[in-house]
Amino acid sequence: MQHGKKTQHKVRNTILIVILLLLVGTGAFGMVRYQSIKGSVAKTFKSAGITKERDVNGQLSGKKPISILLLGTDTGEFGRSYKGRTDSMMIITVNPSTNKTTMTSIPRDTAVSIPGFTDVAPSKINAAYDWGQAGTTITTVQNMLNVPIDFYALINMGGMEKVINKIGGVDVTPTLSFTYEGYTFKKGVKLHMNGSRALAYSRMRYEDPLGDYGRQTRQRQVLMALVKQSGSISTLLNQDFISSLSSQVQTDLTFSDLTSLVKNYRKATGAIQQTHLQGTGKMIGGQSMEVMNKTELQRVTDFVRDGLALPHKATGKIALPSAFGEN
Repeated sequence: MQHGKKTQHKVRNTILIVILLLLVGTGAFGMVRYQSIKGSVAKTFKSAGITKERDVNGQLSGKKPISILLLGTDTGEFGRSYKGRTDSMMIITVNPSTNKTTMTSIPRDTAVSIPGFTDVAPSKINAAYDWGQAGTTITTVQNMLNVPIDFYALINMGGMEKVINKIGGVDVTPTLSFTYEGYTFKKGVKLHMNGSRALAYSRMRYEDPLGDYGRQTRQRQVLMALVKQSGSISTLLNQDFISSLSSQVQTDLTFSDLTSLVKNYRKATGAIQQTHLQGTGKMIGGQSMEVMNKTELQRVTDFVRDGLALPHKATGKIALPSAFGEN
């Protein structure tokens, strides 16, 4: 598997994924839908409960590069929205000066010492949200990679089934062939998927030769397909769709923040560079974890900081490479 490979995607109004869907058609809404959209967005707001590393309002007002930690949970079917461990984690940077966006996936099983919970270290990074919600998750990612996180957005992947059904399904071309939860997928053969099928496609993990890395790729596929399918004016004007979407998202981006993003950052979502943090699977304390060597951590730190136009700094110190002689 190649590291740092940069892939360009031409997807209009995309990489803020589900969050920007709430406002991506602002110009088309005008005053007719303005208040209803504002109300829907207000329902998604929840503070991270921490002091951010930098002045996020200044970053937005100055049209400077910003970062968003995108988290995915899979609890929608069980009535436990926004609780439990995160199934996916991604750092997004958006730079309006260079008109570039980056996406960095972090494996859910990454071995770290979670701030505030060092007595149970090492732990999987996906426990950070379960133990300390968004604030602890942000702090953990910041300390692991030595990068600032300006905002977070939590998406309920289980609840996305309802959102996908609201827009009549999505078109996805499977990356591999498999059968899961009663659905069969054939590599390279495009399928129109309803919410249940799309959720099954994005959930499968153990039959994928790439494991969680492969699942991350399929989750991004489904989200991108959702963005593409819901980009029509008729969909954006559908209040049921907007309400359904907003009920599956939680973020500390305010309506004003999102308005600034749509106004000043949209062009940066046309050129997207992707990478992921690649580890080595090891059994630690009876758990399967992904251990990151320092070279890989530094590569990803450089990638994210470059996306934010920040100078070089050494990577963080809370990941777990040294115990296995991998420094």
